[in-house]
Amino acid sequence: MKQQRTLLLHIKSFLVLFLFCASVNAQNDTIAEISVDTTRVKLKYGLRLGGDIGKLIRTTLDDDYSGFEIQGDYRIKKDLYIAGEIGFEEKSTINDYLDITSKGSYIKAGVDYNMYENWLDMDNMIYAGFRIGASTFSHDLNSFTVYNTNQYWEQFTSTENESFSGLTAIWAEIMLGIKVELFNNLYMCLNAQLKVSASETEPNNFQNVYIPGFGKTYDSTGIGVGYSYFLSYRIPLYKKYKQSAEAKN
Repeated sequence: MKQQRTLLLHIKSFLVLFLFCASVNAQNDTIAEISVDTTRVKLKYGLRLGGDIGKLIRTTLDDDYSGFEIQGDYRIKKDLYIAGEIGFEEKSTINDYLDITSKGSYIKAGVDYNMYENWLDMDNMIYAGFRIGASTFSHDLNSFTVYNTNQYWEQFTSTENESFSGLTAIWAEIMLGIKVELFNNLYMCLNAQLKVSASETEPNNFQNVYIPGFGKTYDSTGIGVGYSYFLSYRIPLYKKYKQSAEAKN
């Protein structure tokens, strides 16, 4: 009799434990499991300054050209930067009918937008940019020849030097480029530019053939092209966390 009571007691205990476990399991089944994978990455904020290596190389190799350009940008949002360039150019254009030297300074200002999604703490860019550019420059006309379609008359050539100063130009440009972090805060950058002239002052009796900052005018079509290849260094000022979370059911 005592053994039967003990057996019944064990059975009751087992049933109570079983029912409790089943109840807890049923409650857990009604709640969706959510696991959150969160990654926190610090974004660098600071002033990035660089020099145009392409212009320095061209200055060394091309006797008819000299120039330099300083470029900079500053991150204001995760993918948005304010950016600009300032520089100086001197270019001699020499052909069968013209020998002219153009020189002056320029400044460009605008924004860059990064279209590349970096992995973790990488800080590279594939970007599109927009600039408004302005230049002040002068021309030294060394010699020129007036082409005459009548072959019975000699071509008129003048070697008297003339100077035209106080010239200005304003243009807009769009650019596509890349910026790659080689080492911590050191970047290699390359971009291509398409420019559209908005206004320019011209000397008497001839048109601008080269505008510092804008480049060759391509027979006054108002279209210019350019490129930059430069190294830059970011002066780190502070960092902000970029946090991304992915929920999985």
